[in-house]
Amino acid sequence: MKIHPTGVEFRPDSRRVVVRSFISSDPVKVENIIRRALSLTEAEIEAQLALVRADFGDRHIDLDKSWLRHFEKVRPLVPAEVWLSGDRQLFIGALCSGEYALESAALFNPSIVPHPDQTRLETGDLRFILSLRATGEGHISSIEFRTGVIHADHSVTMEKTTPFVTLPELDTNPIFHKATFLHKLTELGLENDWAAAVMGPLEDAFTLQELERQQSLASETQPDSRDVARTMEIMHWLAESNYSIHFNPTTTVSERIIFPVSSNESNGIEDARFVRFVDDKDGSVTYFATYTAYNGRAILPQLIETTDFLHFRIRTLNGRAAQNKGMALFPRRIGGRYAMLSRQDDENLFLMLSDNRHFWSDPQLIQCPTQPWEMVKIGNCGSPIETEEGWIVITHGVGPMRKYCIGAILLDLDDPTKVIGRLAQPLLKPEGIEREGYVPNVVYTCGALAHGGRIILPYGFSDSGATIVSFQICELLDQMLPAV
Repeated sequence: MKIHPTGVEFRPDSRRVVVRSFISSDPVKVENIIRRALSLTEAEIEAQLALVRADFGDRHIDLDKSWLRHFEKVRPLVPAEVWLSGDRQLFIGALCSGEYALESAALFNPSIVPHPDQTRLETGDLRFILSLRATGEGHISSIEFRTGVIHADHSVTMEKTTPFVTLPELDTNPIFHKATFLHKLTELGLENDWAAAVMGPLEDAFTLQELERQQSLASETQPDSRDVARTMEIMHWLAESNYSIHFNPTTTVSERIIFPVSSNESNGIEDARFVRFVDDKDGSVTYFATYTAYNGRAILPQLIETTDFLHFRIRTLNGRAAQNKGMALFPRRIGGRYAMLSRQDDENLFLMLSDNRHFWSDPQLIQCPTQPWEMVKIGNCGSPIETEEGWIVITHGVGPMRKYCIGAILLDLDDPTKVIGRLAQPLLKPEGIEREGYVPNVVYTCGALAHGGRIILPYGFSDSGATIVSFQICELLDQMLPAV
């Protein structure tokens, strides 16, 4: 089978920096910084702000917004009797800020979906959005985006990436669903009187402010105990883990960065698998992405939802089968139910069906490692691709010397628990310069798409860079052996 390179390559660019908070966890140190800032005159503050703007202004779109956001985080440590001018607030915010080079370590593990906007294209062209995992200092990962066009002749052109990156705005009073909260609390074994006192009076949909008010009321009537403290902690964690963000519409797609927000993803948002999901009930289109939240100790699978790549909702995935890495949602329901690939045991490939895309249980084993190049473990490389012959699942396999290769299997269209074909040999393996990198001997992807009889496959190599190739679907199917 012939693999066709597109010549498109993505490499880390350390010049793409974002402003993030740089605030000590020690409040005394923060108070000392504020005290030093208060010692300056207004004229000195104005002069210092001018210097910082001259130094950093051409590297960011809106420095003042970032500085004010970070000032608000330390405002409670400012003496109550002290009045602060707008410039002094900005300067304190600047003292509590720092640049972060998002992709200074790596830019890799892409996924690809059709763009919501398919206007102004030639016949046979397809505009797409590509997501990439960007990794910087401290191995903290975030999600970046690129846009491009697949042309009728299968060539690929990328739209120009701007030098700026922008963090989204966090919605301050998000809406939660009572059923989801109750299910998660039950799953965690937190069915107690205090939880009932908080959740009982809430409506089916409630805001963060309503949750916090009800917690305060419940605290007045319930005695302090370890159970109460634990339940309150989990409720705060659950609220923090289910959040909404949005970008300014004036930003280009390549400027939008999804950076860790909640504590459970404080050390990274890893390997987002985007899919264009079409609802068979009303024809609506939603883009979903499963990803791995990592806090430095534990991992947690999460779900991103968007219709326009401007507004994003992040939700926890629940249920005893929502474990480990590598969950990938099918692009439509099967038999009226959502379908998801997973790998609970970090070794084999499973399939799950659910009536609710946020709750997953009862995984069914569908594929085990069999070939030498995948005998350590296997997993999916993104959402299945629908063809007349079946669901093509791009897979990855780990073999001797922790070498990652890309393979493929074919699932039955109506019953995807049945594997009806598979490649005996890798589709792609790390070769030449692609073997070298931060993590050597790895090729890996988080999602491909079908267009014009071909699979368009972006993939990352050795946790360093990424590229895009294509190949004929018919040639792939011809290479597959019947499953036994």
